[in-house]
Amino acid sequence: MPVDHYENFPVASVLLPPRLRRPIEAIYRFARGADDIADEGVATDQERLEGLARYRAEIERIERGERSASAAFAELGAVIQEWNLPTPLFRDLLDAFAQDVIKKRYADFAELLDYCRRSANPVGRLLLHLVGCTKPDDMRRSDAICSALQLINFWQDVAVDWKKDRVYLPQDDLARFGVSEEQIAAENSDKKWAALLRFQVERARAMMLDGAPLVHRLPGRMGWEIRLTVQGGLRILERIDAAYGNVFGQRPVLRAADWLLMASRAVFM
Repeated sequence: MPVDHYENFPVASVLLPPRLRRPIEAIYRFARGADDIADEGVATDQERLEGLARYRAEIERIERGERSASAAFAELGAVIQEWNLPTPLFRDLLDAFAQDVIKKRYADFAELLDYCRRSANPVGRLLLHLVGCTKPDDMRRSDAICSALQLINFWQDVAVDWKKDRVYLPQDDLARFGVSEEQIAAENSDKKWAALLRFQVERARAMMLDGAPLVHRLPGRMGWEIRLTVQGGLRILERIDAAYGNVFGQRPVLRAADWLLMASRAVFM
């Protein structure tokens, strides 16, 4: 299993309280569908942006209290109303997906984190609203976990993103470590590359560990769900480290044996 922000969304997990499955599935369908518009298939950039604009129009319809002709958006509207979910978080997701269509490089880490703020953090914040944990420190730690997961996805998917002409590694970090984009194209994992990936892994790990205490604030099953999510991200970072940053030959993923290790670690968080 890869660490991918939407593939790893906790959908219908046995750990989730049954009452949360409906709203979580509705949020997932929105995020996954919009992400696919921005990322999948052979559509032109203009077609992708138009597709995302249709999603934005549906959110605006929900905000006006109008019922959508689409069953999926009608369900999302009902969930937003029932759980009093903030619609700006859905808008942030759409902004990030639209940015992915037109922006392919990031000058520095601050610019990349701004993308994570809109592409990843809204999902965690929506989950916090579902369980009533919306204190500022809860939000901050959730943001740290979600941004870390997004970064981990970037580091494990360097080769995949290169094929889409996307480089999420900050340009100033590439220069600092003496790594060129030609090296990414050649899948050249030398000492400079290993040092660059080690630096990025440590960044993501520090963010994840900063956010991890949130699990003690989350009630019941949701807390255990997020414990496993955190451990899954940390385990992928260990795999990248073990490969000395060589994410080209074999994409780092979690295997069946990893789950027992993750579960045992989750108990002692």
